[in-house]
Formats: sequence, C-alpha cells, structure tokens
Amino acid sequence: MRSPRPLSVALYAVAWVFLAGAVAGLTVRSAGTMSRGFDLSDLDTTCKPCADFYQYATGGWRARNPVPPAYSSWGQTDVLGDRNEEILHQILEAAAHDSHAAPGSVEQKIGDFYGTCMDEARIEAAGAAPLQPELDRIAKISSAADLEAEATHLQSVGVDALFEFGSEPDFKDSTQVIGVAWQGGLGLPSSDYYLRTDDASKKLRDQYVAHVTRMFILLGDAPDAAAAEAKTVMTVETQLAQASSTPVELRDPAANYHRMTPADLQALTTHFMWADYLRETGFPDIAAINLGQPKFFQQLDQMLQSVPLADWKTYLRWHLVHESASLLSSKFVNENFDFYGRTLQGTTELRPRWKRCVTATDHDLGEALGQKYVEKAFPPQAKAAALQMVHNLMAALRADMDTLTWMGPETRKQAEAKLDAMALKIGYPDKWRDYSSYVVTRDSYLDNAFRGELFEFRRNLAEIGKPLDRTEWGMTPPTVNAYYNPLMNEIVFPAGILQPPLFDPHADDALNYGGMGSIIGHEMTHGFDDEGSQFDAQGNLRDWWTPEDHKNFEARADCIARQFDAFVVEGDLHENGKLVEGESIADLGGLTISHMAFETADAGKSAAPVDGFTPDQRFYLGYARGWAENIRPELERLLTNTDPHPMTRFRVNGPMSNLPEFAAAFGCQAGDAMVRPAADRCRIW
Repeated sequence: MRSPRPLSVALYAVAWVFLAGAVAGLTVRSAGTMSRGFDLSDLDTTCKPCADFYQYATGGWRARNPVPPAYSSWGQTDVLGDRNEEILHQILEAAAHDSHAAPGSVEQKIGDFYGTCMDEARIEAAGAAPLQPELDRIAKISSAADLEAEATHLQSVGVDALFEFGSEPDFKDSTQVIGVAWQGGLGLPSSDYYLRTDDASKKLRDQYVAHVTRMFILLGDAPDAAAAEAKTVMTVETQLAQASSTPVELRDPAANYHRMTPADLQALTTHFMWADYLRETGFPDIAAINLGQPKFFQQLDQMLQSVPLADWKTYLRWHLVHESASLLSSKFVNENFDFYGRTLQGTTELRPRWKRCVTATDHDLGEALGQKYVEKAFPPQAKAAALQMVHNLMAALRADMDTLTWMGPETRKQAEAKLDAMALKIGYPDKWRDYSSYVVTRDSYLDNAFRGELFEFRRNLAEIGKPLDRTEWGMTPPTVNAYYNPLMNEIVFPAGILQPPLFDPHADDALNYGGMGSIIGHEMTHGFDDEGSQFDAQGNLRDWWTPEDHKNFEARADCIARQFDAFVVEGDLHENGKLVEGESIADLGGLTISHMAFETADAGKSAAPVDGFTPDQRFYLGYARGWAENIRPELERLLTNTDPHPMTRFRVNGPMSNLPEFAAAFGCQAGDAMVRPAADRCRIW
C-alpha cells in the first residue's frame, strides 16, 4: 500500500469519483461494440421511477453484476477501467519483451519497470532482503538528529514517516510555488479510527495491532517482541492522531493555510530542526512553507522529546515495511492485503499480479505510459468532441448565472470572470514529463519503485520558489477520473475517462450529456462549491463575495448538507453532510447545468421516444445508470468515515429529488419519494 504523492491534493484537487470506481454510461452489448442506446435489462421495472430512481435505473444491472472477489466495489467505471487496463497491459507486455528498446527511452523505462514487477521468482527469492539497507539505516539511529535525517530520507522514497512534505501554489499568491508540510504518519485511514470508543472501532484497532505484529514477525522479530512493538506503534500513532485534523476540518482551505518562514517554523516547533530537515531534502534554500496543521506539528515536536528513541525506531521500521509491502514477496503482500483489503474493504482476493503491475507502472511512470495509451485510445476527433461539450457546458453555466435571483451583480461579475478564466485540460498534457533522470533497470522492483518516489520527491520540491507551471497535470492520461483544482482554476479530464461507454462522440446527446456532460458540469461546479468558492479567478484564496451573497450561498449549501445528513448508510451510520457537502453541491450543480446544455444542444432535434423513453428521460437515465454500483459494506463504512463523496445511490436520488425538471420528465407527483416539497428543495446553480 504505497503512499500518495506528498501533497495536500486532497484539500484542493477534488476528484470526481472515489477509491474503487462508480461511474458509467452506455452498455457493452458485445466485445468491441458499444450500444448507442441502453440495455433495458439494466432497469428494475418492478420499482417505480418516482419511488426510488436509483433502483429503477440500475437495479437490473446491479442484480447481474455482483462484486468480483478481487474488488471491494464494482461499478460501470470498473468495466471501463478493466478495458483501459487491458490496453496498458498490451503496451507493457510488448515493452517488457522489446530487446531493442533504446536505453533511456520511454519503451525501455516502462518495460523494465513492469518487467521487474512481474518477475515473481526474483521477488520471492529476495524476501525482505531488499529492505535491509533501509532497516540498517534505522538501526543506526542514535540521536534526535539521526531520527530527523532518517525520517526525511524515508519521506523521499515514499514512506509516510511523521508527516508529508511537498510543494503547492501559495493559497494567497497562486503564481508562486511554496513548500507544504502536512499532517501524516498514520497507518489507519484517518485520526477518527484511533479515537472512537464504540466496540467496532475498538475491534478494528485490535485487528490493526495484530496485523502490525505479524508484519514485524515477517521481518524476523520474535513473536513476543513483535507484539510489544505493535503496541508501541499504536501508542505513537494515537498521539499523532489526537492532534490531527478530521477529514471535515481538512476541507477548509483557510483553516489549513499558515504560510511561514523556516524561522517561524523553528519558533513554533523548537525541537524539530527545520534547517537540518530542509538540507536533508536537498533543498536548503526553501524560504516559505505552508504549515497545514500547526496543532499537529506542535504535538509532533513535543513527542520528539517525550517518546523514547527506541520507540521512534520501531515506528519507522513499521512504516517502512507497511509502505513497501506491495513491493516484497508474497508473505508481505498477502498480510498487507489481509488487513487493508479484506478487513478494511471486504475484498476477498488479490487482483491478478499483472493488474497490480499495470497500476504500479502508471503510478511511477504515468506520463511515459500515458504517451503510449493516448496513441492507442484517444484520437484527435475524440478530443475535439470533448472540448466542444465542455464549451457548451460553460456557456450553460454562464447563462445560468445571469438568472440567479440570490446573487447580486457585484458577485455575479466576479463569478463570471472566474468561469471565463477557467482553464481546460482535455486528454493529456501539452508537454510530457521528462523522466530522463529516473534510472530504471531490470535488477530490483523495490529499487525501481524507491527511485521513482525519489524522482518525484525531488521533481516536486524543485518547483518551490519558481513561478507556477500551469501546464502540469495531477492525474495520468489513462486515469478514469477527473478533477477541479481551485489553485489553478482548472478542470481536467484525462483520456482514460473520455472513452466509451462514458463518452462516445457517436452516441446521442441525451446519453452523452446525462453521462459525461454531468461529469463536466460537476467539475465546473466545484469552482463554486463550499471550497472552490473561496478562491478567485486567479486561484487565490480571497473572499470575492458580498456579505449578503455569501450568506445566501451558505444557506443553500447548508440545505444540501442537511439533506445528506439524513441519508442512512446502514444502521445508525449516516452520511456526514459537511464532509460530502462539496461533492453534493457539484453533483446537483453538474446535473442541472448539463441538462441546460443538453436542452440547447438538442434543440430542434427529434423528440421521438427511443426504447419508449423521451430525450429528457434518457438524459436522467444516462446520469443515474452511470452510478450503477455494488459495494461491500466494509468499504461503505470506510468511505462514509473518510471520503468526501457520498454513496452512489445518494448521488442519484439526492440531487434528482430536488429537480422539478426530473419530476416532470417522469410524471412524478407531490408525495412521491423522489419529489421533495418545494420548501425543502435545495438549489444553488
């Protein structure tokens, strides 16, 4: 389970989908043939559309598509993801067997990386030996200075030790890149997992300690010693968790922005030597750093004095083996999967090795692999069609702004300026990443992976103090996802998501606008959700709202949060309205704006029913069936606690129950479950 890049991306680059997939569109009728309509058997006609539209639109598909053993959820996005993986698989197999690839070429790097990942015999024979140089470094720690230096080194190779460090645009001057220090260092998904007192949480913590114990045993420690070490890890991480911000608190940009100089940092955390830390990173001249969560770093600073050095060494050994487990022999892979896959997500078996190796190559060499993917899967005409749809959605949102009665002219002018300035990234970067300094060989999978993390760490930190590179992408081209980044005021749609069945230039407008159009509208609306609305057209954290308009906006956003608070996931577990507020604003706004754009694009075209459905009905079916998904209860609980996206069933019934246009399309009446009373409806855009 390797770490994400050390950035506070979770705060500001809001992705459209979550961990395990959840989107869709048209139905695959046979291999290589995409339906221009949809399969009527995907519907559950025993359920009335006005009673539960999610069940009506997706019940048939979900009944036929149980979650496969190697997945924690299974949705239409996974169908597309599988297809993309097979394309990447073919590319990588060819590269791995290309004996004529020029040294340093894209083909050589992706082929050798994938080849070492697939070399199970060598990985099994090595066991834990590839970690020994790192374990020896930890064993030699004899002072606080040594501890700090080793934590810095581990961070540079992708290990989440103590905290995360990277670069990001300055929240209040987005033209410049500064450093960012962010809370981290935990092995469980969030701080809440350490602090809740209910029986289920206590049981999960016991299971976590047992897992850590078994990992230490795999490293060669005696069982009694390993059990004691696992308790030490839990004690250290619990202290860090006590000072960590919650997932909801991390969604507030202003609360997570504290620009400081190294001298300011040193005054706040007197025991952590920031000058030494920056020197160890290789970038001693960093002049400005956003200390995301000062409370966390003050707690860490105190712990550097109160926690024995031996305990810190135990903690570092754990995080090293934890982050490296997927790179080692099957004993480590299986034990890691048993807790993080089976226990936390309910998955019952590992994905095939080739799929894991495709994912790993995309992680470390995504823009090299992406070049080959685009050549095979994203022709220029697909990019042109996608760009036209984006422009249509932007025009619809601009027209919508002119009709808003709750927004005054001063704020409207600023909102329109922000929309006009919104950058569009479609398919793949204009400038590919240069991997020439990243050495990839056929010698060691772990070494290749560590060098990949080190390459990215250095590349990322090298941006500090320089003007912002607005051509850079935060997702690789094959990714089935999309995002909005308020610090760049941009919407980004990788080639991986702009594929049939999600996006088909040959399909009719109803399904394309219901499916991909709503995704585009979703990302655009993020620029004006509870987080994005705090940033201006240039990507700066600045209040551009009049007090009255801001009050009106907050009231409408609170309406959405209250609606989602009422949704029951299971038992007494509800959605957290404040956690999912931004995504739910974007879902409602994206669906609304896409329908407006669809009406314009479809104006004058035939209104004749297709498969018995009007164009409006097909639009809403295209949206709803895009969220067809089965999900394991373990993952539902994990996501409800940590993820800003609500469950897919609520992403359909939630926004649609607010829309009179939906009710009119299906003839829903007052009193139907899918029709909220006028006084209870939420609407922003």
